[in-house]
Amino acid sequence: MEKYKVGVIGGTGMVGQRFVTLMENHPWFELKVIAASPRSAGKTYEEAVGGRWAMDTPIPEQAKNLVVMNAEADVAAIAAQVDFVFSAVDMKKEEIKALEEQYAQQECPVVSNNSAHRWTPDVPMVIPELNPEHIKVVEAQRKRLGMRRGFIAVKSNCSIQSYVPALHPLRGFGLEKILVCTYQAISGAGKTFQTWPEMVDNLIPYIGGEEEKSEQEPMKVWGHVENGVIVNAEKPAITAQCLRVPVSNGHTAAVFVDFAKKPPMDEMKAIWAEFKGRPQELQLPMAPKQFLHYFEEPDRPQSRLDRDLERGMAVSIGRLRPDTQYDYKFVCLSHNTLRGAAGGAVELAELLCAEGYITRR
Repeated sequence: MEKYKVGVIGGTGMVGQRFVTLMENHPWFELKVIAASPRSAGKTYEEAVGGRWAMDTPIPEQAKNLVVMNAEADVAAIAAQVDFVFSAVDMKKEEIKALEEQYAQQECPVVSNNSAHRWTPDVPMVIPELNPEHIKVVEAQRKRLGMRRGFIAVKSNCSIQSYVPALHPLRGFGLEKILVCTYQAISGAGKTFQTWPEMVDNLIPYIGGEEEKSEQEPMKVWGHVENGVIVNAEKPAITAQCLRVPVSNGHTAAVFVDFAKKPPMDEMKAIWAEFKGRPQELQLPMAPKQFLHYFEEPDRPQSRLDRDLERGMAVSIGRLRPDTQYDYKFVCLSHNTLRGAAGGAVELAELLCAEGYITRR
């Protein structure tokens, strides 16, 4: 199979680094370009990341000697070398929107980890197992922007990719009301304990903007396509509280849920065990064979074992029990830089390739 040529825009940050590691030995994708800010441009990737490499594995050999390009100044040159790009740039929101549109207008598809375009009505925000049908709005987006093969697709916020996948297969029972408390790792802020030592033995009960994303983004994921745009769902009502906790990787969520028709607990567990989405049907390289894993042990630690299930791409669920104010409560965990960020975007790119939206130049 001829591989797709890939660029990573914003390749020196934590999510960009994760994209670079995921391209190593990927069966479909080959890393051709890394781009970043002007201060990194012109250096080899190894020089540019220097002592800031935050991954558990070494810098991939194929990336070390790539000369970093200027993500803003070299748009046309980058687009000409690749079939599509991943975007993980660290800029102001309006600047990100403009930059991603520049790449798309160069007929270069953009698969973005950034939040800038999540609320653009004809930009699909896709968790591949949950709402793959949303990618069809790409055609309306192309028409609006006058493009032939370029477009922008985004992944959702990492905080919702633990509890929304767990709730999604249960929608047939009528999700009415949800309370969620998220306990989010420091890598979600692009940090390690070396760069953020004050988080050791600490907890921050507020993450700016995160609660709004956690309450609103599921409404787009659970929406429907109508007249070339995504119309948000009206239910369920979600309220969220988001905390930063002293954990390297992995976002945990405590979920309280009310249903229109309360399901039996055994049926919920069976639905989780049997759930499959479009990525599993297509056997995409990043897709976990079993997407949702339920563990019975009530005191099971939310450990690295849970976080790294299926190469970090699965969701771990446990402690399902009745609640006095809601029908049920449970906890769930996902790997935030894999399932929630770069890995989810890679799986989205695989889906876009498999469905013919990304093609080779």
